[in-house]
Amino acid sequence: MQVWKDYQEKNKEAFLNELLDLLRIPSVSAKSEHKADMLRCAEAVKKSLLEAGADKAEIYPTDGHPVVYGEKIIDPSKPTVLVYGHYDVQPAEPLELWHSGPFDPVIKDGKIFARGSCDDKGQFYMHVKALETMVKTNTLPTNIKFCIEGEEEVGSPNLGKFVKEHKDLLKADCILISDSAMISLDTPSIDIGMRGLSYIEVEVTGPNRDLHSGVYGGAVANPITILAKMIASMHDENNHITIPGFYDDVVESSEEERALLAKAPYDEEEFKKDLGVKALWGEKGYTTNERTGIRPTLELNGIWGGYIGEGAKTVLPSKAYAKISARLVPNQQSDTITKLLIEHLEKSAPPYITVKAELHHGGEPYMTPIDSTAYKAAAKAMHATFGKDPIPVRGGGSIPICALFEKELGIKIVFMGFGLDSDNLHSPNEKFNVENFYKGIETIPYFHQYFAEMK
Repeated sequence: MQVWKDYQEKNKEAFLNELLDLLRIPSVSAKSEHKADMLRCAEAVKKSLLEAGADKAEIYPTDGHPVVYGEKIIDPSKPTVLVYGHYDVQPAEPLELWHSGPFDPVIKDGKIFARGSCDDKGQFYMHVKALETMVKTNTLPTNIKFCIEGEEEVGSPNLGKFVKEHKDLLKADCILISDSAMISLDTPSIDIGMRGLSYIEVEVTGPNRDLHSGVYGGAVANPITILAKMIASMHDENNHITIPGFYDDVVESSEEERALLAKAPYDEEEFKKDLGVKALWGEKGYTTNERTGIRPTLELNGIWGGYIGEGAKTVLPSKAYAKISARLVPNQQSDTITKLLIEHLEKSAPPYITVKAELHHGGEPYMTPIDSTAYKAAAKAMHATFGKDPIPVRGGGSIPICALFEKELGIKIVFMGFGLDSDNLHSPNEKFNVENFYKGIETIPYFHQYFAEMK
């Protein structure tokens, strides 16, 4: 619609500057030292919703970080879209690998470099500016509600309670989420599913204190060595996960779905070049796109123990630690996989060490039907601005709250992500293309238009 385009073109610089201000707030939910920053960011989100034209916006406290709720109700008889996003971000460490400050956003080569630029401040802010576009041009065709939380990056431990206690507040006809990726601006795509997650931390203890590695080495088991062996044994020579029962509930993808996935453009040499690797690794019998979408995985996210400071210290450590995550696919359940992981580690522990493992957080896998009204509206909206139909794909990441949203609110989710897999999510130098940011703001109003027409 030309009136949207004109308004966005006139205000594009302001839209970008507002996002940069939001990115300057270090809203790291995982670190208690940023508690005040989390509240400051919630206040900024509330302010941005009100300035964009929301009728009301409120901050709801939780047992952790607050949820920001906003709404614009034009007519109760019209369809209502609930927009979900999160204002919290991942820790920025290791800081020395950033080319610029993680909370000092820099635009270089058309990309915004900052923690949270893509995940998820840049993406949920597209919806705020889309709301403004429609309100200011008097063209809003649906009611819009916003649920922007501050704990997604730590597993959304308090959002479930919030949703259950505020079902009437969150009542809607569909949930719209931009916290995922697309293939490219040349090849638009829509995620039709997200993987679930089980994330545990493991502590392995050997001797009751750190020991001199010369006096005791060779006589006492080194916890780091034993932990490394235990972790390595969790994959076989075909990179198949060896934990008994791990694959029992996996729904195997049909040949039709695998053929659909194969339509997505993929250049293996370019993929390797981008990552700086000479060869790829993964479960035998599956392509790279299948390994990152339709197959479950088990990854070591961190391992430490002993002396890691400057210089040398010849020590045989008392303890070693690891953080391990599993990405899950339908119909795996996070609590079942967590139990299998912990039981396997405990049973495989040799007698010269002890193991303590506990859950960090988890979430269920989610699939959205491509015959739903919301999906059809999203596909039509992307065709309107990209000039071609989006390819349905499965996302490799996780949004823990998705399954709970559908269970408690009884409505379907549609994903409209405008990030790229190469945007360094959770890594140093996270980035978001300015062009993608603007493309999202351009596309989202069409979703509301088509969803209203189809409903």
